[in-house]
Amino acid sequence: MWNKTAVAALFLAGSAQAQQEPLSVIDWLNDPPANLPGMVLLEPPVSQSGIQPEVEVTPLEALSQPLGLVSSSVTGLPVDLWQNSDPNRLAKLINRVPVKYNPAMQRLLFTLLLSEARAPSGPHAGETLLLARLDRLLQLGAADPAQSLVQLAGPTDTSERFQRWFDATLLTGDEDRSCTALIAQPHLSQDYAAQIFCKARRGDWTSAALTLEAAHALEILPPEKLAVLDRFLSPELFEGAEYLPQPDDPDPLSFRLFEAIGERLPSAPLPRAFANADLRDVAGWKAQIEAAERLTRVGAITPNQLLGLYTERDPAASGAVWDRVDAVQRFEGALNTGNTQAIAKTLRPVWDQMRKVGLEVPFAELFAKQLSEITLQDPTAETLRWRILLLSDLYETAALSAPDKSVESQFLAALAQGDPGRSPSPSPLADAVAEGFIWAAPVPSDIETMLENGQLGEAILETMERFAHGSRGNLVDLTAAIATLRRVGLEDTARRAALNLLILQGT
Repeated sequence: MWNKTAVAALFLAGSAQAQQEPLSVIDWLNDPPANLPGMVLLEPPVSQSGIQPEVEVTPLEALSQPLGLVSSSVTGLPVDLWQNSDPNRLAKLINRVPVKYNPAMQRLLFTLLLSEARAPSGPHAGETLLLARLDRLLQLGAADPAQSLVQLAGPTDTSERFQRWFDATLLTGDEDRSCTALIAQPHLSQDYAAQIFCKARRGDWTSAALTLEAAHALEILPPEKLAVLDRFLSPELFEGAEYLPQPDDPDPLSFRLFEAIGERLPSAPLPRAFANADLRDVAGWKAQIEAAERLTRVGAITPNQLLGLYTERDPAASGAVWDRVDAVQRFEGALNTGNTQAIAKTLRPVWDQMRKVGLEVPFAELFAKQLSEITLQDPTAETLRWRILLLSDLYETAALSAPDKSVESQFLAALAQGDPGRSPSPSPLADAVAEGFIWAAPVPSDIETMLENGQLGEAILETMERFAHGSRGNLVDLTAAIATLRRVGLEDTARRAALNLLILQGT
């Protein structure tokens, strides 16, 4: 069974240490790196069965170098996670597996993407898998980890890698690093706009201006890109000019160019990765909070980063984000005083605010330890406190003291202990969950075949898809997904994913 703790750590994208080997478990615990997204699982090694594995001999030259930001000894996932799978099939699964509404599944996906692992054998397999990992990290908004992963792999080895690196650095504010590489190796990008931007960033304004003139003469850039580059290089010529039309689908470079000319684009309508740009000091406090909420919701940043923003200063107004700031500050203040009446009074309002923006589990992770040390006299508040604990790492301990004898509470307590079948089920959805925990629950034949063929990573991704389908009403798939997670040793994930599903849909 997997350890019930999850390690949240931060790592410094673009740091000088980005090229070092993945951390060992001792390094990780004694010297935590900075800025891993949300949570990454900390589990003992996964075993697909209790049978002693056969010894397999493979020529060393046939093995690709393991690549990942977190050592397999930390995640518990084997380095041959992706072996025997078709890289194109893996890329499709990585791109599409849905995790939006279940934090336990988000955590599992980040673990798969960041764990140290070898690519499957075959020409271009390593590149296909790496680009798929990078693209999904960016799609999830995890720009820092994406930048660090490509730096570890070698960001200038191919133009495709460089493009992902360049985009990530533009969003994290570390573009000087990628621009230096582009100026030294211009072949990495055929985009004249990137060349102009980087030459200007490195102080070579004359060369940037000459390149822009050539782009105008040859008409090799669209008019809207030329217009923003003109203002970027010669702002004095456009003083008092009307604002440029905002692009509908800007890339990271266009986003930064508009920012540089004082016509900053809002990140809210743009893909999630753009929210990283609003975490920098150039954005206002409100924009920073909204960006952090958006990224925390999918586990792309740690809840502590959001809490730091919530408590940075007094709310500037009322309504929307300011109501959330006020609710969090009032609740934290009550929690720090230890006054149970004040805690009970502020708990429901802050919970309602967190539910509005899908931050229930990050909230639980932030305050579970303090909430576990108190008991509230108000029965409704006490039940809510207990359910919040079930959404945290402390779920198994909380399950030992259910606040009431209701069918729903008894079922949740049994589920948190891995034995929901001992308690009556309150709903068909709960029935499907309980069936997945039966010791003889069958694993789908196609996934069983993958496991027999050593395609563990692919089997896990397929299982995550089934769980998503089950969450939307296909109860057969839900049962199968839970049974498979337990079959491959992901007991903690199975329990937490099921708790997330039942509690967040029912409270």
